[in-house]
Amino acid sequence: MAGTLEELGYEEAYRASLDAPEEFWRSAAQQIDWFEFPTQIASQDDNGVTRWFEGGKLNTAWLALDRHVQAGLGDSTALIYDSPVTSTQQRVSYAELLHRVEKVAGGLVGLGVEKGDRVVIYMPMIPEAVIAMLACARIGAIHSVVFGGFAAPELALRIDDAKPKAVLSASCGIEFATIIPYKPLLDEAIALAAAKPDHAVILQRPQCRAPMLQGHDLDWRSWEEASAPAACTVVDAWDPLYILYTSGTTGKPKGVVRDNGGHAVALHYSMKAIYGCDAGDVFWASSDVGWVVGHSYIAYGPLLKGCASVLYEGKPVRTPDAGAIWRVIAEHDVKTMFVAPTAFRAVKKEDPEATLKARHDISCLQYLFVAGERLDPPTYEWLKSTVHTPVIDHWWQTETGWAICAKMMGVADPELRETRPGSPSHPVPGYDLRIFDDDGNELGPEQEGNVVVKGPLPPGALPTIWGDHQRYEDAYWSRYPGFYLTGDGGYRDADGYVYIMGRVDDVMNIAGHRLSTGELEEVVAAHPAVAECAVVGAADEDKGQVPVGLVLLKDGVNVEFAALEAELVQMVRAQVGAFANFKRAIVVPRLPKTRSGKILRQAIRKLADGVPFDVPSTIDDPAILDEIAAALQTR
Repeated sequence: MAGTLEELGYEEAYRASLDAPEEFWRSAAQQIDWFEFPTQIASQDDNGVTRWFEGGKLNTAWLALDRHVQAGLGDSTALIYDSPVTSTQQRVSYAELLHRVEKVAGGLVGLGVEKGDRVVIYMPMIPEAVIAMLACARIGAIHSVVFGGFAAPELALRIDDAKPKAVLSASCGIEFATIIPYKPLLDEAIALAAAKPDHAVILQRPQCRAPMLQGHDLDWRSWEEASAPAACTVVDAWDPLYILYTSGTTGKPKGVVRDNGGHAVALHYSMKAIYGCDAGDVFWASSDVGWVVGHSYIAYGPLLKGCASVLYEGKPVRTPDAGAIWRVIAEHDVKTMFVAPTAFRAVKKEDPEATLKARHDISCLQYLFVAGERLDPPTYEWLKSTVHTPVIDHWWQTETGWAICAKMMGVADPELRETRPGSPSHPVPGYDLRIFDDDGNELGPEQEGNVVVKGPLPPGALPTIWGDHQRYEDAYWSRYPGFYLTGDGGYRDADGYVYIMGRVDDVMNIAGHRLSTGELEEVVAAHPAVAECAVVGAADEDKGQVPVGLVLLKDGVNVEFAALEAELVQMVRAQVGAFANFKRAIVVPRLPKTRSGKILRQAIRKLADGVPFDVPSTIDDPAILDEIAAALQTR
């Protein structure tokens, strides 16, 4: 590999990562501080899985905090807490954050938590959530963050799987102006769970004080204050850092395991190579610590790099208005933002002309990255015309922990790789991406199929499922031996740009024609009256499946529904073809989504088919399903 990683252009870096992976990742590993540098860069564990940085000794919390303070950067900002729902803003320096993490880590030690023990974190978007994660990492405990407000039965499932020694939580969360008490949900979950944690530490928020269970619950503030600071525990590169649960096809959540070594190297590399950020820059991932984005790019990635990380407790709209995103960017001098497309679709719906942006100077914003769901071309074009800065679609998964495909803003030649609507660009170094048909044959340009990655996966990706390695093999490696099954469908164009069209089970088979839902959604979303849409394949006796579109109208738009449906039918016929058989478009008040903003197309499809199903644990509001069912039945 000629030159350092920073000197390599994209093509050089990508080829080096595939042709000489050990040399490439050795160079990346040398960019972080180890207590003991790895003895081997790539080797196999007892399960036959290729693992990275065997023999390496480190501590992720030390890398994120101590080393910056020791380098004289203690006064630099680590966290920017912005909470419009509580009218609170706070800047936390690296030294201040380190002090609190040391104390909370000491508090966990005082509760008997040791290296390898699990701790469940069930908290809103407040500094203590990040402190809790880093405190676990500091003592080698394995944290499992569960999205604050998750239903008690789902929380109980995760408690039973992780078997935590303690739970760290808060009295409540706040969504818009609504107070959501967490403690009753936590108490119910512990009652339901077979694995009972020894203690629950509760942060009492002024908006809602929770009753405490004597002998089991501890008050966070007095507990933290009374605790002695804890030193860092040296961990192995292969030791687990955290467990993060993601939905599985069986209904039982899959506990994605992230190890310390690969995670630290991959995220540190990605901050500059992909996101163009260096120490001192302000990075804002508009997500929640309950999701993988919050883990990778709120709690860890920016701090590993020495950046300031924005922790936002609010929504893109109605906190207080659709100008919230522009305000945060301007007030905190955000250089790079990472956001889900659904956030900007909400903004576009309430402020189609982006008039609220004029109140704020966002010239500080250099890069806008979007991920979490497919960036539809209409939203991409709206963003390009609105922010006048690079809009970069990129694609990754909970399992990978960082981007599979992205335009890389920190490599030597980003100007040579323009963005294209609908594409997250090219694979990033470490990901040998292929497109396979159902029989495992590799497909050529413009041919849609299953997106896979040739093993081994790069550092940072999951090495197993917590407590069930066979499930890991079955779910990701059994269909195409030697290749990781992403579960997404897509294709590459003649120039190698990747297009992710949605989950494989979102592909419709209409009288023998394979069409992705994303293909039809592009057309429907382009209608000037449509703010957001979802297209699913509903069962049909004659054609196997036929597409059904659910559309959400822009605010203030008055349109006759039958006329709108006729216009959408003609648009699909003209842009896709009559064989698409698109004949139904139903206006709905809202779409069912996960808390992270992904549309639950599988649930919509089952409603359309009248098939019984379990309500997904990740749904934002189950009542939406009744509204959708009623809308489907009226037509």
